[in-house]
Order: sequence, then C-alpha cells, then structure tokens
Amino acid sequence: MFLPHIGLSELEDECFSKILPKAVTMFDSMMKEILDQVGGLSSQNTELCALLRNILQAMMQIIDALSSCVRHIGTFEEAPDLDAIRSLPTCILKVLRETFQHCKESEVLYCGRLSLVADLLQGLFKEAYSLQKGLLEVLDRISLDSSASEEEVSDIITVIHSLLDICSIISNLDIALHANTWKFLIKQSLKYQTLVEEHLHHEDISKSLCDNLLASFYNCVELAEQMKNAGLQEATQSPEFKLFQKTAKMCRFFANTLVHYLKEFKSFLTKFCSCFHQLYLQIISKFPPSLCAPTLPLALSEELNAAALVPMDALLLQLLPLRPFAEVVLLKDQQLSPEHELPHCLLLVNVLGKLNSQPEEVLQLWYTGSHFSEETPRLPLHQAFFTSSRGCYIERQVPVLLPGVMMKGQAQVKVTLHQHICVQFCANVAALPPAYFPVLERCLVDALLQADTQTALLATDVWCFTARYGTAELCLHHVLLIAQLVKACSTECYQLFHLGLLLKRMVFLMTPNHQMELVMHFPPSEVENLPIWRHVLVRALSRDARHRVQTDIIGLAQKALTDWQNGGYKLGQVDKVNVVLLPLLVVIGGQSSPEEQCVLSTVRIITQLWLRMSPEQVKTHVVLQCTLQLLLSISAILVKDIEHQVVLQALLCVEAMVSQKCADQLLLAALEFLCSLGKIFVPPDSQSQILPRLSHLFGVVLSERSWLLHQHALEAFSHFAEITNHEEVISQSLCEEETKTKVVNYLSKTVNAQEDVEARLQRLRLQTLVIEQHNKRLENTESASDKVAAQVIADPEPCPKRARQENSAEEEYSRYIHTAESALKALQTLIEGKANSTAPLPQWLESRLQELQSLITNISTARPNT
Repeated sequence: MFLPHIGLSELEDECFSKILPKAVTMFDSMMKEILDQVGGLSSQNTELCALLRNILQAMMQIIDALSSCVRHIGTFEEAPDLDAIRSLPTCILKVLRETFQHCKESEVLYCGRLSLVADLLQGLFKEAYSLQKGLLEVLDRISLDSSASEEEVSDIITVIHSLLDICSIISNLDIALHANTWKFLIKQSLKYQTLVEEHLHHEDISKSLCDNLLASFYNCVELAEQMKNAGLQEATQSPEFKLFQKTAKMCRFFANTLVHYLKEFKSFLTKFCSCFHQLYLQIISKFPPSLCAPTLPLALSEELNAAALVPMDALLLQLLPLRPFAEVVLLKDQQLSPEHELPHCLLLVNVLGKLNSQPEEVLQLWYTGSHFSEETPRLPLHQAFFTSSRGCYIERQVPVLLPGVMMKGQAQVKVTLHQHICVQFCANVAALPPAYFPVLERCLVDALLQADTQTALLATDVWCFTARYGTAELCLHHVLLIAQLVKACSTECYQLFHLGLLLKRMVFLMTPNHQMELVMHFPPSEVENLPIWRHVLVRALSRDARHRVQTDIIGLAQKALTDWQNGGYKLGQVDKVNVVLLPLLVVIGGQSSPEEQCVLSTVRIITQLWLRMSPEQVKTHVVLQCTLQLLLSISAILVKDIEHQVVLQALLCVEAMVSQKCADQLLLAALEFLCSLGKIFVPPDSQSQILPRLSHLFGVVLSERSWLLHQHALEAFSHFAEITNHEEVISQSLCEEETKTKVVNYLSKTVNAQEDVEARLQRLRLQTLVIEQHNKRLENTESASDKVAAQVIADPEPCPKRARQENSAEEEYSRYIHTAESALKALQTLIEGKANSTAPLPQWLESRLQELQSLITNISTARPNT
C-alpha cells in the first residue's frame, strides 16, 4: 500500500481529494450496473450471475480500500485535523449510504434470485458495518473549537446530516448499528453544539427520533400481545422474550435521546411542539386505562412502562416552559380522535401535578390563558381541564379505573376517572398561588354553567373543596353569590339545576352564624326568594336557621292557599300555589323526622288542596298537573298522616292521568306515592274503594313500555310488596302473564341478555354522539337567547317586527288548537253530565254552538294572502 509513505498533513491534498471522489464515482457506476442488469438474473444465466457477483466483489474491494484508509488514519498517535481528511468522511458516508440502501432493498431488487448473491451481500454489509465503525472512531478523536473555520463546521454538519440519512435506511436492518449511529449523531451534535446548532436540520432530527420511538414502541406492544396469545410471557429465555427486551431497550433509548435532544436544543424545537403533543398522546393511548390499550401480563407491562411511560414524564417536564407547547395543549378546539380524548385529559392532569415546582413565568403561561388579540388563543389550564374531561364520556361510563392516592397504612386502590381527576385537581387548588384564584373562580363558574352534567358535577366537587379549604368567610361569599345566581334564573334550565346542586352542598359547609346570615339576606318569607330555598336541604341548617325556614315557608304556603280560597279557587291563581308547594316539599322531604307542628301544618294544607282536585280538570289543565305532581310527592312523605279519603282522591287523580299520555315526571311522582302506600293499613270500610284502584294502577305502570319508567315501576312495586299488609294487591296487580314474568325476573335478578364488551362500547359511542349533540343544542339555544337579551339591553328602541319562523308558527297554531280542543271536550263532559239531571241546558247554548261551527268553517276555508 502506498498510504504509509504519505504523511498525515499531505494525505488530503496528495491522495484523498484526488482518489476518493473517483472511487465514489466508480462505486456509483457499479451500483447502476447492478440495477440495470439484475432484471435478467437467473440460475440459468450463469454469465450474468458471474458478472453481478464480480461487481459485488469489486464493491467490497472498494469498501476494503476505504477501510484501509481509515485504519491508516487511526495509526497516528495525534488526532487528525478535520482539514487533513475532509474528503474521507464525505466520500465514505456516500458509499455507506448506497451500500446500506442496496442491502435494504435487496429482497425486492433480487426478488426470488437473492440466494444467488446472498453470501456476497452479507459480506458487503459486514464490510460496510466495519467501515462505518472505524470512521466514527476516527471522527470521535477529532476536536473543533470556537476558532474552527466555516469549512470545518460545514463538514461536521454534513457528517451529522449524512448519518441521519443512514439512520433512516438502517432502522430495520440491524438494531445495534442503528443505535450506535444515533448515539454518535447526537454526541456530535452536542459536542459541537455552539458551532452547529443554528445549521442543523432540527425538524428532521426530532421527527426521525419521534418516528423511531413510535415504531419501536408499537413493535414492543405487538410483540407483547403475540407473546401473551402464545403463552410465552413467562418464558424469559425464549427468542421472543429476548427480542421483546431488545426492542424495549431501543424504545427506551429513543425516548431518552429525544428528551436529551429537546433539553439541549429547546429553543430550536418550539415549532415542533404539535408533533411532541401527538407523540405523547399516541404513546399514552396504548397504556391502561385507555380503552384501546391491550391487556398485557404484569412483567411485559412493567417493561413497557420503563421503556416509554417514564420517559414521557421527563419529556413533559422539558416541554412545560415552552409557550408553543402550552398553546397546542390549551387550544380551545382540539379536534382529537376519540382514542386520544382520555390521554389528553391525563396529560392535563400530569401538567397540574408538575406546575407547583415551576417558576412564576411558567405558572402564568399555563394558568392565565391568552389576553391579547395578537397572542395565539389558549384557554386557562383549569378551563381546558374541564373541557377535556367533558370529552371522556365513554371512559366515565365504563368506568375506567386509575390508581388512587397512596394512604399511609392502606393499600392503594383503583378509583374512577372522576375521582382521580377530582383529587388531582383539588391538590392543585390547595397549592394554587392567590394571584390565580380569580381565574380559577371564573373557570369554575364556566364549567358549572355549561350543559354537560358530569362536568358540572366535577366543578361542584372542586368548588366544595375550595370552600372547605378556604375560610368560612370565603364560603359565605360564594354561597351568597350562588344564591343570587339561582334567584336570577327566571326559567327552568340546566344552569339552574347545576347551580341548585352546588348551593345544596355548599350550605352544609357554612357555619351556623353564616347560615343565619343567608336567611337574613334571602328571607324565606318573601316569594321571590323561594327559588333559592327549594334547593336547600333543611337538615343542612342549624336548629335556629331550620326553624326559621320551616316556619316562613309553611306560613307562606298557608297564605297562598288562603288567598286562593278567598279568590274563589280561580284556575288562573293555581300557579301561585304551585310556587310555594315546591319549597314546602323540600322542607318536608329534607329531614328524616320533621317536627310535629311542621307535619300537622303541611297535612292540613295538602288535605285542603286534595279536596279541591278534580280528576277531569287535572286531565285538561297543565297547571293542575304540576299541582298534582307536587301533592303526590308531599303525600308520599306524609302518607301515614293523611286521611284515607285523601288517599282515595289522590288515586282517582292518578287514575285519570294514567288513562292518557302524561308527563314522565308526573308518572314518577305517582310511582313514589303508590310505593309509599305500602306503609299504611287501609281500614275495611275503605278497602273496596282503594285496593282495587291501587292494583289497577300498578298493573298499568308495570306495563309501561319506556325502559326508564318500567324500571322505576318495578322498583316501586318491589318495595311496596316488601312492606304492605295487603298482599291481595300484589296478586291482583299481576293479572297479565307478561307483567308477572317481568316482575319475577326483576325480583330474582335475572339478566335476559348479557351485553359483551365491544357491543357496550359501541352503544356508548352512539350514546356519546346523541348526548353531545343534545348539550350543544342546549348551549346554542342559550347563546342565542343571551344575544337577543344583550341586544335588547344595548338598544332600548323597539326592534322592527320580523317574519315569524316556520317552527314558531307551528307551535303557536298547535297551542291554540290544543286550547280550543280542551275547552270543547270540557264542554262535552259538562253536557253529558247534565243529561242525567233535570236541570235544563241554557237556551243560548245551541245558537252559540252554531256560531262556533260557522267560525270553524271560515277558518278551514281561509287561505293566507300570497
């Protein structure tokens, strides 16, 4: 060899720069010749086979010559300057790239004729492997300082990018080669960080790391599933288990490398935060409790945790301070796939847990949200948290289970998603700096006033923790605010339901003095404050406050009843009675043993009302149906104290309503009342009137087709049967064989059809779509109402009349027709009732009926002007 006779300083100019480019050109021409000729290769074409084998041998000789150059450089004690060998790395890396690419494509390229050259291809790969190893050792000895020339820096950058290209080729060829190439690539990037960081292809490097991490991770998951299915999870010496371990090791390597690279080049990677976010979600989605995660044996699962899950935690720590990452995670409309909803929610939980140790600027980035139009819009973290938990409907319903909080002296247990995120949220609130408390309050209000009840329940839980963790004065302040909001709700709506739920729980947390202050702020003796007290359980109040509330509400109910009596029992005044009946129900039902005076006063009130209830009028007038519903609920509580004549009147009214289609809530109240009748003994003189009607009503409600009402009917009948003394009612209620079978199946807990896991998940997916559409429809309706209200407030001038929408017109037509129909039916009932009496009909009745007939004819023939 001639190389030993050339000094190190002369190698580049005298040898490498002149010979190596020609060697690369010759290598490329050989590769092109193979590609041109390989199509005709066959065992019969011995001449072509010999030609291709000779070419491959010549390529191996070129690689061997390049290896000799590398070995010669390694014989010098001093490390070479990059300028002294600058042609060597570039040319060798080109040859290596072409060689590895040819080996990777050989199976497709040589097709079924690979066996004719397999030995040479294997030798070619080994020679290339050895050449790369030697080159990397030489390059590792080279050092550049801050005084390095632009050419030297450019050469290092070229080496790094060439190695990146090689990595993309060899990823599926050899695990060790792939890992070592990546190690050297990252090592060189960090070694010359200050020189190369502005010139590196950070997007290509980070994307390649993410892709390799995902590929190795998915391979791990697939291998683990195959081992589980084959029963090899315990066979630690099996080839499958060793391959799984190697793949998991590569997964861990790429994850840790990505974290390290991100840590060192953070400022250059901000544009790729969306990629990191997706990577996090994709990996987390393959771990429990995600519904698409495979069920793996413990040993394999722990290996996967160490390989991917633990590094993801470290990755998140590096990403937290980056504004673009916060903007991606806190985006208002995430548009996530269903399998990524839970991982995103768990990501936010993880962020909540890590912020306590972060500096002030990071807290402000995550907690406050965006404020200015020039900023990329982002939600406050707590609001994003509520929004994300709303998207996990299926996981809440299954429910998926997560590790609970470790308690001293107790084993860790699994808890539901709601409990897990609630505990983490509350822990974050406990450590929240005071400056961010107003933002938290706004997020709690927003979450409470949106349509999804599960999300509102989470907000209620967190709000109650906040009240308990804070001062008594803070609790009072919040209760007064919530009460004012409840009072401001003019109609029944989901916001009122959510606010009432929170108010009901918050009152339990108040001190006795503050409860009396609530009573003073919103006196129950004033009708306009009754919407507040219908949401307060009296058992939550102190003795003095409870007595004041009971006395005021019962007094108000008695006054409303007296006013109605003095006004001649007019139908138009019934709604005023209904207003006080609901708080009265809360007073009676909100305590296990009401005071005797309270019971006596309430019984007196409802007895008077029952005696005024006419079954025929109840069937016709909606306002009386509301009265009936409230009376049934109150009577169910006080059933032992009311007279049997009142019970009979109640049954007559219920009988009248179930004979026609009535509102579900009315039927539920009727079931509650029927169930309560099991507590009383009907005297013999009343049994003939009460018991047959009771049996008939149970028979009717047990045949209800709505699954929800049918379930409630079964529960009510079962409870009645357990406690009643009148066993004949039970048998008489089950005259129909189908009803009897359903009751027997319910009592014996017989399951008719077992729903498999996949069918249940599919049903929950469909259910999710329906509920989400319903919630959005509610919120859109509210938004439209708010806009109209805001427009009215902003512009005191009356708006010009607009054409009524078609559906609104239909509703108005329907309302008037229903009113006319009800009035005519009531008139018909009255006339039929008079037919059996001696009292004559009014003389003017016939003429007025003819006028009505003419009016109906005119309406039928009339057409709107076009």
